[in-house]
Amino acid sequence: MAALLADETRASFCLALLDGRAWTAGELARYAGVAPSTASEHLGRLVAGGLLAEERQGRHRYVRLADERAAHLVEELASRTMSGEPEPPRSLRAASVSSALARGRTCYDHLAGRLGIRITEAMTVRGLLRQDTGFALTEAGLEWFGALGISLDRSGRRPLVRGCL
Repeated sequence: MAALLADETRASFCLALLDGRAWTAGELARYAGVAPSTASEHLGRLVAGGLLAEERQGRHRYVRLADERAAHLVEELASRTMSGEPEPPRSLRAASVSSALARGRTCYDHLAGRLGIRITEAMTVRGLLRQDTGFALTEAGLEWFGALGISLDRSGRRPLVRGCL
């Protein structure tokens, strides 16, 4: 799987798909600045490799991250390999999308962007979240969610909280 993400175009497709939506090949081609035929070839490899899943609606073909494990793998590899500032957008549309995504978005199944960072910082300052040895909710954090009427199921294999990119 990591070999599939070693290509910059395929990696950029997967990073874009962390927003949880399904995208068309054309949308991803424009996002990455590649020809539609190039995008189709790369998407075929990602689908065959199990990182992406296809959805068809009429004559339109959409792709999305295959599952939660694929999203976690993309996030994990990106967090370990990305350094410095990302490349600047190459078009007005890409710049607009980049700006909006930087403000606030969902990243597969959680809040991300500057909004997600600010909420994380506020929860840490209030003592609801601990970041010293990884991410963890404190007892005060668990009580706070309970007071809001939010029941947190701790029986699953996934952690309740985890750091993002």
